[in-house]
Formats: sequence, C-alpha cells, structure tokens
Amino acid sequence: MHLIFRTLLLLLTARRRRPRLDIFDTSSLPMRVLPTDLDFANHVNNGMYLSLMDLGRFDLMIRSGFWAEMRRQGWGPVVSNETISFRKSLGPWQRYSIETKIVGFDERAIYFEQRMVADGEIYASAVIATRMVSKKGPVTNEEIFAAAGSRPPEDLELPEWIAEWRANVALPGARRPAPHAWAA
Repeated sequence: MHLIFRTLLLLLTARRRRPRLDIFDTSSLPMRVLPTDLDFANHVNNGMYLSLMDLGRFDLMIRSGFWAEMRRQGWGPVVSNETISFRKSLGPWQRYSIETKIVGFDERAIYFEQRMVADGEIYASAVIATRMVSKKGPVTNEEIFAAAGSRPPEDLELPEWIAEWRANVALPGARRPAPHAWAA
C-alpha cells in the first residue's frame, strides 16, 4: 500500500476534523496532487487514481461511523470490480476533491461512484464494486445496514448499466476454477 502515510493520517483525523456523514451521503475529501502521485508525463499516473480513491471510500466509512463498527465486527472491504474513465489530467500541486457515494447494492456487492473533481469539473470518474467479508464469509446487506445504523434511501436503485457491467466482467468466485486459457 503505497499511500500508507496518507491513509494513516486520514484514519486518525477524518472523524475529529470533518463533519459526520450518513453512509448514504456524499463524501468530499479535499486533496492536493503530490510529487509521488506523478508519472513521467508530470500528471497523476492513471494507476494512482484508483489508489487515491481508496482514501475517498475510507473517508465516507470513517465519517459515517461505519468503519469503527466494521472493524468491531471483524469485517473487511474487498474490491471485486472497478472501472474508471478519464477526462482531464491532474497536475503537480493541483487541488482537487475525491467525491464518493454509494450508488446501489446487489446480493454480492456495494457499488460506489467516485469522482476526482477540480475547479468544479469532473477529471475522472469510477465505479467500484466492494464486498464486505468476515472470517465466516460474505456479510449480508442486512448486516451492513444494521452496522451502518441506516437504511438505503427508497430511491436508491442500482443503475442497470452497472448491473450489466458487473455481470459481464465478473470472474468466477475464489473457490471455483478459473483456468488460464485465452479464447481462440
């Protein structure tokens, strides 16, 4: 985890320095591009965006109180699918925010939409499918809602394109075979 120091700083300060959120609110985490985020083209490396977005999900979970409850229960988040689109490049020392919100659920995952926003414009947007797991296996949505102390808004419905995307890109579960063979 190459963002360990920023992650630790966020874990230590998010709850005390920023307003509390409901898990179904939108989190906005102010950031600045650091030299370690850049590639040889002098902009944020495309692989770095998803790592930075981890911080946005942590911010939402910490500020809503879900992180503490999740840790108390012995649960952990595991990303199962991600897709990202880029529009503009973030440059050295540029200020931006990572906006994060839950956009839906299904029986296997919580879906987050995340955006990198600078000067009121979207620079990159991603959808991340995340599963909560415990030592016993996957955590159910009902367990998640109970731990969050909040039910999803009635109008929160997983967009159809996200359900189709997930079905089209999902790999077999870890306990099922997934042989390595390219299609002919």
